[in-house]
Parts: sequence; structure tokens; C-alpha cells
Amino acid sequence: MRKGALHIHSLTEKAYAKLNISLDVVSRRPDGYHEMRMIMQTVSLCDEVTVSLRHDGTISIRTNLRYLPCDDRNIAVKAAKAFFANTDTASSGADISITKHIPVCAGMGGGSADGAAVLRALNKLTGKPLNRRELESLGNSLGSDIPFCVAGGTSLAEGKGEILTDLTPLPACIFVIAKPRFSVSTPELFTKIDLCSVRYHPDTQGVLSSIKTRDLKGICQRMYNVFENVLPPKPDDIPKIKGILLDCGALGTVMTGTGSAVFGVFDDEEKAKKAQSYLAQQYSDVFLAEPQGRLDI
Repeated sequence: MRKGALHIHSLTEKAYAKLNISLDVVSRRPDGYHEMRMIMQTVSLCDEVTVSLRHDGTISIRTNLRYLPCDDRNIAVKAAKAFFANTDTASSGADISITKHIPVCAGMGGGSADGAAVLRALNKLTGKPLNRRELESLGNSLGSDIPFCVAGGTSLAEGKGEILTDLTPLPACIFVIAKPRFSVSTPELFTKIDLCSVRYHPDTQGVLSSIKTRDLKGICQRMYNVFENVLPPKPDDIPKIKGILLDCGALGTVMTGTGSAVFGVFDDEEKAKKAQSYLAQQYSDVFLAEPQGRLDI
């Protein structure tokens, strides 16, 4: 450990969900990945990730959801292995416990947030051998959303998601997030994007300008997700949820990631709570959240 570092052996990190304020697929790359241009925002909805150091090289994991893998398939385990493989620390193993609150397969980056939280926790527990950019680079080897989830906040993400530009924080607002009971296949949507001529793209530059001037209405008027071009017509919950949010007073609404979660942005807490209450009568995963600022790594 660095001189003066606290000799702690266990730490709990909050793993914040992400929302896509806008999402554009610019092109398909020669390596098979896609060139993306996304404005991303972390929100207060979060998982809790507790990491305890071990010295025997063992990495164990447990979660409150029985159906999640508790082996090398879990991104949190991959993150721990990558951290130890890329740092010279006295510890070589960890016990990881994850309490999930972010819905799974929702386009909210729950798994990526957990992986990033493991990286942050291990970095702190071992005396911070890596800085923010090094943690983001390490995260990029694990998944496209992990670099952003390392520090979060409000960012423009380009490339596969690893080229990050810090932006002015969003104005104060309330997100109402609802996830339908079904999930959307990410590979299937990317295949459809490749095969079709996309008619609409988000006004990313307009969103960036509105963020810079802290114009919440301007941001909301320009929110768009290119994957909404290629959604299957049934089930129709996504347009249904968007309509309910707008009817309840949302300034704008959009699907996040490849779905299936949808969120609306409100500047009135009472309207947001009414929207949450109405949606909760039809869907089990409905949340209120606020913008989460960038983490100090």
C-alpha cells in the first residue's frame, strides 16, 4: 500500500445505474464492433457491492438473485481477476457480495456498474495503485459500458464507449424509470441496425449544446435512441410507457441502451411521483431517481 493508506480489508461501493440521454450508432467497425456516440448519465438507483480482500488467490461472489452466475461468467469476477492481473498488490483474491436493485437486462448497465464498483473498491483497498484513466482503460477490456461506469456523471461516450468526454452536470431533475416484463436482445438489435437504413438519428450536438447551457427542456426535446428505429412492434410496452410518462407531464422520454427500460424526465416532483404510482400499477420495476454526479476516484 502507499504510505499513509488505511489498512482496511472490506469496502462497500455503490454501483450506479446509467441512462442514455441519447444514443447513436454511427457505423460498423472493421473489428465487428460499432462506432457509437452516446450521452450517458449515472443516476441514484444503484446496486451495493461489498468487496473483502483475500490472500489465497480465491475470488468468490454471491448475489441476492439466484439466477445470476456466481462464477467466471459474472462481470464482477472478471473485473477482480483483471485488477489483480494488472497490479502488483499483496492481495490476490477477494470475496464479492452484490445486492441488486438495478433491473437485469434493462439497458441500464447494471452488470457494468457492478464490475466498475469492484474495480473502484479493489483500487481503494490496495492503496490506489491506478488512477481514473487507468481504471477506465482496464474496464474497457471487460465491457463497453464499464469505462463510463468507473466515474460516471454526465459524459459523451464515443468509439465502443471507451472514449469519454466529461460534460457539465445535468440540471436538477427527476427520472421516472419503468422496465417492462420482457427484455430485448442486444445482438438482434445491432443486426437489425446493420441491415436497415436508419431514418432518424439523435441531434447529439443539440443535446450537448443544451447541456452546456443547462437547458433541461432543450435536452429533453432532443433525447433519442437510434435503437427505437428497429424495435419489434410487439409487445408494445415501450411506446405505451412513453405515452404514459408524457401524459403525466414528462419533459421528454426515451428508451435507454438496447432496452427494455424507458425513462421520463420531470422537473416537478409531484408529477414524477404520480407517474411512478400510475406505472407501478402495471409494471413491477418502476423507480424514481436523480442525476448522480461524477465520482471522485
